[in-house]
Amino acid sequence: MISRREFLIRSSLAVAAASFTRMTSANPLGKPIGIQLYTVNDAMEADPAGTLKKLREIGYGEVETAGFGKLSAQQFRKLIDDAGLVCASAHLSFDPDNLNRAFDDAKALGANYVVSSMLPNDVAGPHAKGPMTLEQTQRTIERANKIGEGARKAGLQYAYHNHAIEFVDVGNGVLAYDMLLEKTDPSLVKFEIDCGWMVFAGKDPVNYFKRHPNRIPLIHVKDFEKRIANDADMRGAELGTGVVDYRPIFNAAGPAGLQHYFVEQEGPFSRMSRMEAASVDFSYLQKLAHRVR
Repeated sequence: MISRREFLIRSSLAVAAASFTRMTSANPLGKPIGIQLYTVNDAMEADPAGTLKKLREIGYGEVETAGFGKLSAQQFRKLIDDAGLVCASAHLSFDPDNLNRAFDDAKALGANYVVSSMLPNDVAGPHAKGPMTLEQTQRTIERANKIGEGARKAGLQYAYHNHAIEFVDVGNGVLAYDMLLEKTDPSLVKFEIDCGWMVFAGKDPVNYFKRHPNRIPLIHVKDFEKRIANDADMRGAELGTGVVDYRPIFNAAGPAGLQHYFVEQEGPFSRMSRMEAASVDFSYLQKLAHRVR
């Protein structure tokens, strides 16, 4: 026979364990579902505190920042904490003459990963457009290694985020993205695959996870509508309604060392608001969990 007190303790532990099991089994890879806050940037601009709390109500556990609006990193961190969320990663601007400014912001947010969203354009100038050139790629490699070295000294990890411009031949059949992976220091430069942009460029994230284990700790979970013939524009879609199948991606990502994943949806938001889309995207990932090995 056990005492009433022991019975209550055991019952509480059992409930907590069951709750934890439900929480982890409801997410692909048993990891919290995250969101890149750019997805809901209109709501963030209007009401950052309320928006973060709404994201938590939807079920998101982590966020990746994309600026702080009119707030400081410290003020933004308080809103994240108050909402019951965790900032695992931050997209930041990197001043080559003062990298510590970005690193200090990341630390204030509590982020472990510092990510560049458009580094090729940074190294080529603010008006750079179009696919990457060999010169841009070489300069990006140099810049990425420098940021990565600074991040390591600050106790952080740098990651490079792609769009579609990296998936071009820069000479002898070598893609700019592949050169970035090959020529950057693996200990200094990790990668955040934007799966939507990669698929849009005609490449398969699964192949990159298999070829580069432990190099891709982050991904953006993004979908696009099927491209219309002779139309170069992309049109964002809610997860599960576009062309990207995330089941094989998550199956490959887990064994390759994925640590965090973030929903990010591009516009136009013609079918629903950004916040409504964030809710649809979350539901898709919950359902996906039961189909991921």
